[in-house]
Amino acid sequence: MSRLLIVHAGSEGQTERIAGRIGALAGARGHEVRVTDLDGIKAHGLSPDTGGVVVGASVHVGRHPRALEDWVKARRDWLAQRPSAFFSVSLSAAAPGPKGRTDAQRLLDEFLARTDWQPDRTAIFAGALRYSRYGLLKRVVMKNIARSVGSYDLDTHRDYEYTDWAEVERFTTDFLSLCEPSEV
Repeated sequence: MSRLLIVHAGSEGQTERIAGRIGALAGARGHEVRVTDLDGIKAHGLSPDTGGVVVGASVHVGRHPRALEDWVKARRDWLAQRPSAFFSVSLSAAAPGPKGRTDAQRLLDEFLARTDWQPDRTAIFAGALRYSRYGLLKRVVMKNIARSVGSYDLDTHRDYEYTDWAEVERFTTDFLSLCEPSEV
């Protein structure tokens, strides 16, 4: 099996949870997996024997983290030499109706255009409303955003998770098919 690297960049923990789930699924299939945030990969560097890479990032204020964008741009050639995938985590993907998914896809496409990266697989996952992790101002702003898209998840005393874990599993299985030897 392959050595896989999963790099994530987010702020409230949902992207990290998704990256961890991808890592656990890959590990259960016999892959050697390293899951790390962007700071961790910067500190420890890249291994030339990495067999596949998954990069995940959350969207905040209409954009994926610039630091991750710069990291991907600087490593485009390295990424192109192995199977790679990108997943975007966005509350837009959880919004009712097609507009949310369309907006989330546009943000993913913009990230790929700015980085000039062409991963083998991409996915958009709905994120989470982590009211418990927000300060007062952000809590009010996020509640107003949720209300504006027609959400009923307005109780700021609890958190709401929208990630479809079956979708994460399908994405992972699909990506791993690129990293595993095919049966003849």
